[in-house]
Amino acid sequence: VAKDLGLQLTEIRDRGVRITERGRTQYFSLHGKTGHLVTAERIDREQICEDVQQCVLRCELIVEGEM
Repeated sequence: VAKDLGLQLTEIRDRGVRITERGRTQYFSLHGKTGHLVTAERIDREQICEDVQQCVLRCELIVEGEM
């Protein structure tokens, strides 16, 4: 994420970059030392999507301040 946005790791911490998702469980987070998007919680496809053929988890990345 840091590389894709052209930000240094310190900027990610300083700007308050965060990930938001619908629902109670947050499945993704940003790794503080690398800036990589990582899974924060075990993702159980059968539990989340049940009978749906195509399973999609949506999340938003919010960066405070100007880009």
